[in-house]
Amino acid sequence: MKKTLVKYPYLTKDVEIYERENGHKIVLAHKEGGMVNVSSWVRTGSINENDENNGISHFLEHLMFKGTHKHKAGYFDRTLEAKGAIVNAATWKDYTFYYVTLPKGEGNKDFYEAIELHADMMLDPILPEEEIGSEFDLNDENVKDKRERHVVIEEIRMRKDQPWTKVYNIANHNMYKKHPYKRDVIGTPEIISQVPQSAIMNYYKTHYTPNNVTTIIVGDFNHEEILEKVCKEFDWKGRENYQNPQFEIDKPTDHTIYLEDKANVNTGFLMFGYLTCPASNVKDTILVDLINIILGDGASSRLYQNLIEKAKEPVFNMIDTDHYQFRDGNNFFIEANFRPEKKDLAVDLIKQEIEKIKTTITEKEFNKAVKKTKSQFACNAETVSDIGDTIGTYMTVCNDLSLIENYLDILEHLTIKDVQNAAEKYLNIENAVISVLMPQ
Repeated sequence: MKKTLVKYPYLTKDVEIYERENGHKIVLAHKEGGMVNVSSWVRTGSINENDENNGISHFLEHLMFKGTHKHKAGYFDRTLEAKGAIVNAATWKDYTFYYVTLPKGEGNKDFYEAIELHADMMLDPILPEEEIGSEFDLNDENVKDKRERHVVIEEIRMRKDQPWTKVYNIANHNMYKKHPYKRDVIGTPEIISQVPQSAIMNYYKTHYTPNNVTTIIVGDFNHEEILEKVCKEFDWKGRENYQNPQFEIDKPTDHTIYLEDKANVNTGFLMFGYLTCPASNVKDTILVDLINIILGDGASSRLYQNLIEKAKEPVFNMIDTDHYQFRDGNNFFIEANFRPEKKDLAVDLIKQEIEKIKTTITEKEFNKAVKKTKSQFACNAETVSDIGDTIGTYMTVCNDLSLIENYLDILEHLTIKDVQNAAEKYLNIENAVISVLMPQ
């Protein structure tokens, strides 16, 4: 095995990365205390889907908990939760991950069992037909099945009825011409109702391969013993690797795209969407994080203060910003809920605030944003769960945990001018996609 050490800020020991001959990566991180976190991050999500199977990554995530050849459906959750564990999973555009956080137990007994069950789930899901549910016609009103296929379809329908989901999906879909990031992670009822078990199993076998999985263990334990345990339990039995395709990211639009839709809502919703840098560009990612804090993070942010708290006339009910980090290119969003009769004014006011930040940032705003970013970075090293999440993101999205070594040094050397330049570079109104949802 190839071993690499990474100096992880705020941890008392270097993080150890082991790459096995088959490509499976194991990361061991030391954190004092009685809790441990066991997680596996798979390099697949909606980025590896197409128009025919969109949503299959998320559907598979649900089905991974439905039993193996050793254990029936429900055993994994029931056994670990009885020991005080938090068990969950999530699917996003670049990855799917599964985790268990629990007390180690007397003599590490519960810890070892968690590794055993976690590995069994990751390597040997049977995706039973009786748990998936039969394929069916969405127009058939007599179908009363409550199995996982229907659970996921109901989740999709509930989300699609939400105004923020509608306005986001329109913005996201139009920020890209070709890149698979344009698709919604959760998929569609039409696809989920029809995708057969064989297609889901084939997707699992294709993407859940040694080189696509990083298993992360965080806690206070004997590293040699746990490394041996993880290697033993993650016996891939010669499973072939899969090389994920590389996608060329779309360039930002060269003209403002304005899209307006109507729905059964009482107020207006809008999003400004921008394509920015890849997540592995740590410096620019931090700069956009600072813009995010200054512009739209909380009641003290510039957008809230200028457009709600000190507004000359009531236009906005809420306004904030978001920064999503992706392997091929991050997204920056401004999102607002406004009085529908003030739609044009709402759009213009946001445009004005974007232009202001390119030329005017106070020392107080800048120092506060830096302090908050530094504080959040430190907070993410306080619990085994947060450490596992951070390591998983760097290993899977950035493809390089060593980038974290220079994070604080980069942050310390940034200037107001750097932030303004980043705003000029990434927040050009001609590169914006504006999605608006209005009452019918």
